[in-house]
Amino acid sequence: MITEKDKDQLIDNLRQMPIIEAVCRKNNISRTTFYRWKREDKEFAKAVEEAMTEGENLISDLSENQLISLIRDGNFQAIQLWLKHHHKKYAEKLDITANLNIKEEPLTPEQKKLVEKALTQAGILLKNNQNYERRDSDPAGGDKSGNTEKSS
Repeated sequence: MITEKDKDQLIDNLRQMPIIEAVCRKNNISRTTFYRWKREDKEFAKAVEEAMTEGENLISDLSENQLISLIRDGNFQAIQLWLKHHHKKYAEKLDITANLNIKEEPLTPEQKKLVEKALTQAGILLKNNQNYERRDSDPAGGDKSGNTEKSS
């Protein structure tokens, strides 16, 4: 019979080793059982997530400690890895070049209507008797006097 003590032990083990398969094996439970507990017991699920985060942080700390030891020993690959991930100057760079051939084609009437509708909804164009006028005044649509009506 599984008890809360068993679940607590499993959570403690996850704090040290955040690998579900390994912890289940160590605690003599199946992964199926583990995931069923997690699905059925929200408190257990929350505790598992917290323990996994703690465990991952522990492993990250241990890894960085080992990496720093290797750097101190003059290990070139460790030095390169550290610099690559901690200094922009040594980070991998991506160079993108392109040849763009822009072909100007007139919009179809349907495309023009869609663009005008989008610009009107964005407040860039005002509709005045089916004629669209560009709004170059303030963003609220008024002129400098604060009038938001367009005169004909």
